[in-house]
Amino acid sequence: MLVWLFGWLGQYYSPFSAVSSLTLRALLAVVTALVFSMMFGGRVIRHLRSLKYGQAIRNDGPQSHLAKTGTPTMGGVLILSAIGISTLLWARLNNPYVWILLVVMVIFGAVGWADDWLKIKYKDPKGLIARKKYFWLSMGALFVGVSLYYIATLQPDINTTREMQDLLLPVFKDWMIPFSAVPFGIGFIIFTYFVINGASNAVNLTDGLDGLAILPVVLVAAGLGAMAYVSGDVRFADYLHVPYIPYNSEVIIVCGSMVGAGLGFLWFNAHPAQVFMGDVGALALGAMLGTIAVMTRQEIAFAIMGGLFVAEALSVMLQVGSYKLRKKRVFRMAPLHHHFEEIGWKETQVVARFWIIAIILVILGLMTLKLR
Repeated sequence: MLVWLFGWLGQYYSPFSAVSSLTLRALLAVVTALVFSMMFGGRVIRHLRSLKYGQAIRNDGPQSHLAKTGTPTMGGVLILSAIGISTLLWARLNNPYVWILLVVMVIFGAVGWADDWLKIKYKDPKGLIARKKYFWLSMGALFVGVSLYYIATLQPDINTTREMQDLLLPVFKDWMIPFSAVPFGIGFIIFTYFVINGASNAVNLTDGLDGLAILPVVLVAAGLGAMAYVSGDVRFADYLHVPYIPYNSEVIIVCGSMVGAGLGFLWFNAHPAQVFMGDVGALALGAMLGTIAVMTRQEIAFAIMGGLFVAEALSVMLQVGSYKLRKKRVFRMAPLHHHFEEIGWKETQVVARFWIIAIILVILGLMTLKLR
């Protein structure tokens, strides 16, 4: 039934996927998403401003941020729209991985939208009640885990089924953590749950300064796109000793759409930001990156490439844990970017230096392919 549905959708709703060159379609996806974001960015900002969808700023945050109160938020709607339209135009829609990513985008984007809307309505930075928020985020992550496990079980080759679940270790050619050995895919599903939710919340925590989160998202999406290209081509997969997963060939179209949409949004989000992406963008983009990492079986390489997101999330965990246990703070303020603001770095300095770190980490993550 599932295979028939994807085949039917691909037959009737994939207008430009007949272009045979995957690389060309990926580049066209980048351009399409970029042009869409640039064309409609100004209109979206004006519309959000007319609706008075202004950002509520935390009172306990850096005092310099209070001047940003009222800057339109929920700009992530622009990013997700660009990704969705570009993907639907250029991807081959009989590929289940494409639809899983689109569903993830909608689910996590909807949760983020609800969170943003409640913040705006009640002028309260807390937003959606935590248990409701994490319930729906958990449902989205579990959907991915179960779907990918089910697709893996449909493969005719038992070795392919295993490779689509086992955790690939960078550098080592033949060593993997055998999640496929755990009955009913429980190990794989639980691991997928933590990767996706962790990535989603880490990107959300990073989105605290003008342009800080979106360029690392673009860089990591490009890096994962390279991973998807390699694992979706049997020749490259064999040469680099990574699992060959044919569905990944179309994932590069989604990655290209993320790159184009992110660059277009950065035009408006660069300091001083005209719009913020909000939770609707950050939660969805983080979840999509986590899902692509699982699809390509490059979760550890993803942790390296997205090391900036990991550091931001860990800074919050350390700060909260230290304060609860010792009544002392590790950082002057968390997440990490606020700590550097508090010690005297200007916002633009923090952003630029974090971007440089993100570039270096993506390069290191990509190097793990060749080191194998």
